[in-house]
Amino acid sequence: MEYGFVDSHCHISANEFEEDLEDVIQRSTEAGVQTLVAVTEEVGEFARVLQLQERYPDLVAPCFGVHPLQAGGGSEQRSATPRDLEAALPEFYKHRERLVAVGEIGLDFTPWCAPTQQDRDDQMSVFVKQLSVARELDLPVNVHSRSAAKVTIATMREQGVSRALLHNFAGKPSVALEGVRAGYFFSFPPAVCRNQQRDKLIQRIPLEHICLETDSPALGPDKHVRNEPSNIVLSCRHIAKVKGLSPQTVQLVTAQNAYRLFPKANRR
Repeated sequence: MEYGFVDSHCHISANEFEEDLEDVIQRSTEAGVQTLVAVTEEVGEFARVLQLQERYPDLVAPCFGVHPLQAGGGSEQRSATPRDLEAALPEFYKHRERLVAVGEIGLDFTPWCAPTQQDRDDQMSVFVKQLSVARELDLPVNVHSRSAAKVTIATMREQGVSRALLHNFAGKPSVALEGVRAGYFFSFPPAVCRNQQRDKLIQRIPLEHICLETDSPALGPDKHVRNEPSNIVLSCRHIAKVKGLSPQTVQLVTAQNAYRLFPKANRR
């Protein structure tokens, strides 16, 4: 069976795509993208991602999640609180049949985003509750971990989570291998093409535990240009180069991995 690319973590419901979404989708499918695993960051996005699934039923695979960082005033971000999750919880259950995963959830202990212990405690509370919901709904999780790689993986293991994608992972290889032992997957966006430090991580993680992502509209090959799903080709080529494999092999294995992790996303 032939597979196209699976973008295992993207924000196709983001405002940045509103004006030219049709063109973005066309470029994606022309590049060979078969599935967009569409994550959300807050409850206000949930309806939009469901609308996109209705519009592109064979392409968009929706996830619901409350991100560890939420919009503050202006361009500021603040740590998520249990109150941010309250309005979202009924939506998980209401639309459970349509969801392929719970995400984007996780922990972000970047000092300026989570300066206090209360911030970190609130994030942990929101994360653990969503892990519980994912277990209850029998869904995998699509996970953000920044300045918190070790505690994120340890928390998932403690909570009995067996199916997880750690997106744009930047922790130590030794921590990543703890995740590999737990059966977790790791994905890398096109931004890795300009970050040689990530190559050691890509080398150490077995291909059987790697997925492709774009995290579009962020983390593209150029920091100052909007990223989009068609750039997944760049992630594939870079991982292939680092691992000394053909891009075709990386495309096939990462797609198989993604569908193993997100079986409801496989429309074939």
